[in-house]
Amino acid sequence: MTAAPTDRPALWRATVLTLFPEMFPGPLGISLAGRALASDLWALDARDIRASATDRHRSVDDTPAGGRPGMVLRADILAAAIDAAAVAPDRPRLLMSPRGRPLTQSRVVELARGPGPLIVCGRFEGVDQRVIDARGLEEVSIGDYVLSGGEIAAIALIDACVRLLPGVMGKEASGAEESFSEGLLEYPQYTRPQLFEGVPIPEILTSGDHAKVAAWRRAQAEALTWARRPDLWTARPGQKAPKSTTDG
Repeated sequence: MTAAPTDRPALWRATVLTLFPEMFPGPLGISLAGRALASDLWALDARDIRASATDRHRSVDDTPAGGRPGMVLRADILAAAIDAAAVAPDRPRLLMSPRGRPLTQSRVVELARGPGPLIVCGRFEGVDQRVIDARGLEEVSIGDYVLSGGEIAAIALIDACVRLLPGVMGKEASGAEESFSEGLLEYPQYTRPQLFEGVPIPEILTSGDHAKVAAWRRAQAEALTWARRPDLWTARPGQKAPKSTTDG
């Protein structure tokens, strides 16, 4: 599905190459991203790779050279689909792949600040390496697991970028203290009711002392990161175990 054309250029565009364009916009068409799409704050162009096939069966894959089960997307067909998209040279060209570099919040911020990427959604056993090299595709992974194809991963990447675009989130500061914003996981959140199944909101959060609230949140974020994501914690230079884990 392709977003309806508008009278003014979009600030950010995602061009997706897929064998299943009907999967888009999918979740991107509702809630925050959907409202932003309808308001022309970003644009989506989902293109069918099969449109570049050259035979009557619209074949896009073939058996792996060297032998093994499964099929591989052909270099010539995918290259033709990339070329037909005619994206500007300053736009990143991404391939969603489990062997790619992990997608991080810092990379999401970079992508959101740019013109928007072309995203290739792989299928089957992968993509012919020659088209990856020839078209300069950057392989990106959203986690150490394997999906049936790159579409779900592409949706996740686009959603992460769109929410950072100007005018998309209600408050400009709403993304400033999220997980990974400073290399830390986000602190716990609370709201009404004041008492839930006998457990109250932490008293410090209702004290009105903003400095103490900020210090508490920082300590909680550090403790969670140290306990759950030691990889993030050790990436912060000179870090020791947070104070809240050593008290007592």
